[in-house]
Amino acid sequence: MKTIFAVDDSDTNLSLTKKALEEHYRILTMPSAVKMFTLLEKITPDLILLDIEMTELNGVEAFSRLKASNIFGKIPVIFLTGRNDTAIEAKCFELGAVDFITKPFSVPVLLHRIKTYLNIDEIIHERTAQLQRLQTGIVSVLADIVESRDIATDGHIERTTAYIRILLDAMKERGVYADEIQRWDIETVILSARLHDMGKIVVSDVVLNKPDKLTGEEYETIRTHADEGVRIIDKMVEQTGEADFLQNAKLFAGYHHEYWDGSGYPHRLKGTDIPLQGRIMAIVDTYDALISRRSYKEAFSTEEAERIIMENAGTQFDPAIARVFFAVKEQFKIAAES
Repeated sequence: MKTIFAVDDSDTNLSLTKKALEEHYRILTMPSAVKMFTLLEKITPDLILLDIEMTELNGVEAFSRLKASNIFGKIPVIFLTGRNDTAIEAKCFELGAVDFITKPFSVPVLLHRIKTYLNIDEIIHERTAQLQRLQTGIVSVLADIVESRDIATDGHIERTTAYIRILLDAMKERGVYADEIQRWDIETVILSARLHDMGKIVVSDVVLNKPDKLTGEEYETIRTHADEGVRIIDKMVEQTGEADFLQNAKLFAGYHHEYWDGSGYPHRLKGTDIPLQGRIMAIVDTYDALISRRSYKEAFSTEEAERIIMENAGTQFDPAIARVFFAVKEQFKIAAES
């Protein structure tokens, strides 16, 4: 049961408040703000009902002291007052009061206001969860649309998502680029990686699903998917304002074909100038491409794929990330076969 402090120098008002709320909350009454601060040393309430006009220390002064405290400053406060004074009301809201109720109060109104503020964290949590479910659903649908157009990459997104989780966990455990990774919301980063091939949505089906080896011109067309992915995601940012989440998606999409030695595309970035998301996806994406059958090649064994990645550490791939990959290659193999 949640605890509420009722602070008022009127015994009658305290009695009415206690009677109105005691069936729903643990109510502790006190006749002055001074008494409130004494009790705060022992008990931290979930909410304070604070009268304004009190002797010794009035409600506004008491509230100012509360807000100045690192310990008590975040306790929600509802002012109860018998005066209809808009200036004082404005001052209380300016200081950070969550509500202002005139006495004599309506019991149903008081209960509703208190319930709203005591449950605000739960409301925020549920709405956040709803938004996250919506975000996840939209990303999954977009990723499925992209993958459905490329008949050669069935299951690629699910596998690369699993590989990224393995690699990020291992990098954190071994302290590889840990300072940067620890600032990430890992689940958001992993989800956004599903859009790394977003740009393929504008590539012609004729080129994307050509059964034979691509011509030089067709290969250049495929290469445009990195920049196209960035362009599409930039439009999504512009329309939705979801800059934090989509920023990761943009880095995965735009830089997963850059090479450590600067010979990749589309910008020929080199070394750590390549965003970390791109360097991680470069290994994950290549591993899955190597072990998957394509119209122009048979699938490599996992052992052969491991060898190729390690041989290209320091040229195509970030050598530090490649070493982590090699340390957890068996986990990659299990994920590929599941």
